[in-house]
Amino acid sequence: MYRSHNCGELRASHINEEVTLAGWVQKSRDKGFIVWVDLRDRYGITQLVFDEERTSKTLIEQAQNLGREFVIQVTGKVIERASKNPNIPTGDIEILVSELTILNEAKLPPFTIEDKTDGGEDLRMKYRYLDIRRNPVKNSLIFRHKVTQEVRNYLSNEGFIEVETPYLIKSTPEGARDFVVPSRMNEGQFYALPQSPQTFKQLLMVGGMDKYFQIVKCFRDEDLRADRQPEFTQIDCEMAFIEQEDILNAFEGLTRHLLKEINGVEIDKFPRMLYDDAMRKYGNDKPDIRFGMEFGELNEVAQHKDFNVFNSAELVVGIAVPGGNTYTRKEIDKLIDWVKRPQVGALGMVYCRCNDDGSFKSSVDKFYDQDDLAKWAEATGAKPGDLICMLSGDTNKVRTQLSALRMELAERLGLRKSDEFAPLWVMDFPLLEWDEDTERYHAMHHPFTSPKPGQLDLLKTDPGAVKANAYDLVLNGNEIGGGSIRIHDKETQALMFDYLGFTEEEAKAQFGFLMDAFQYGAPPHGGLAFGLDRLVAILGGQETIRDFIAFPKNNNGRDVMIDAPAPIDEEQLKELNLKLNLQS
Repeated sequence: MYRSHNCGELRASHINEEVTLAGWVQKSRDKGFIVWVDLRDRYGITQLVFDEERTSKTLIEQAQNLGREFVIQVTGKVIERASKNPNIPTGDIEILVSELTILNEAKLPPFTIEDKTDGGEDLRMKYRYLDIRRNPVKNSLIFRHKVTQEVRNYLSNEGFIEVETPYLIKSTPEGARDFVVPSRMNEGQFYALPQSPQTFKQLLMVGGMDKYFQIVKCFRDEDLRADRQPEFTQIDCEMAFIEQEDILNAFEGLTRHLLKEINGVEIDKFPRMLYDDAMRKYGNDKPDIRFGMEFGELNEVAQHKDFNVFNSAELVVGIAVPGGNTYTRKEIDKLIDWVKRPQVGALGMVYCRCNDDGSFKSSVDKFYDQDDLAKWAEATGAKPGDLICMLSGDTNKVRTQLSALRMELAERLGLRKSDEFAPLWVMDFPLLEWDEDTERYHAMHHPFTSPKPGQLDLLKTDPGAVKANAYDLVLNGNEIGGGSIRIHDKETQALMFDYLGFTEEEAKAQFGFLMDAFQYGAPPHGGLAFGLDRLVAILGGQETIRDFIAFPKNNNGRDVMIDAPAPIDEEQLKELNLKLNLQS
């Protein structure tokens, strides 16, 4: 038996008990005649003591030679600690060691295994197994486990059945790029790793499973961000014989349960917002509604004077920054530089101070009078003491730019509080979006999404106006889940493929199995998938997902710990009937 107790377990009630512990040496303090060692495992830290009066000289010498991260086993008596540590649960006791066994020596780690470490991110990712020993990462992984277990228990209690679906599937042309896997036994042919189990979960509905879920790994070969990895985990769900309202109620229930059980937060309302309204009010389809700063559209009150920057713009739009009139000119100039960065792309920013006495002072006073500026304040909801920030240009671009500024200002003003949660349903997305490169429509979500009832005929006359029977669940400005009511009959699905530019032969080759299945009695069905990595991070008070993933990739999609991706040898290439083109 390596241990009778763990290192976070012992209390004053265990005093005088003989115990055996095992773990890693966190640190030691050597006073010559007495040595203290902090022993750490997943559960906590226990202080060990070796002294000349109560311990053999040999044992003292052993303790003096222990290095950081040595793996050891000790046996000894639990005694009362003379200098208690109220900061740890085991702070009332220590172990008077009678036996010490070194189970494994350790090299000096490349960074300190402390909550506040001296290791940079790249170094810690290379030695991720050491980083996991630190409390922030360890606790994040335990937190993820807790969320996952709550999800499984809740959905199981609601009658959902967990079913595994294949990882080796067929590549499809829609969506992000696939990761492909060559088949050795089928020369020149390839599997793809799934971007989602979409078609399989629909087939499970055809199969009569009624309520399905899966916590499943998915793969997308696309550029990475702080909240995106090439492999990610979904809580994938599907239900049969339902309408949109059934889906929304089901997953409001799951979200409400998680917020209560994990964060101790009671959420009553899940507001609903149309996609078009989200874009008009906030400039994006996943608005953070924990704070205001809604957009005010200013064309009518800003395009009647000789200011050509506004007059030539498709849209003039602004936000009122609460208390922003305290900003100095230097601080405002920095904001202007911020929006002009390539990542945002604005050409500049007009501002207007709302003074406490009700007067206004703008950066374009030579073109506008006090009455004009008062109308700007009215349109943006600005109050005395606020600052109005205005951008202009092409509608889609300027909304995106102002949305970025809104989020940046909220961050600076401390309005995005991690312990405050504001869920929101965004509804009625466009079914299709026009792609300038291919000069055709693409599915905004995927080609299996049903159009809103009564809008199918619009596909023939005005495809861009058709709304999808789709919905996203947003939490604190992040999309945590999205789904739709699916097409469940062959004729409508064939029509959708036609409008997306598939020939009949291409549709049959790619999705013939699904079309065939629909002929055997497919029920009305729909579903939703949560992004587990992002959901866990937000519930944990963060927006960067890496610390909630055991072995994440870096921004280049590399695992620097195992050095992957990596070349494979020529013999493997021959078996797969592949040749590497090494020409530049």
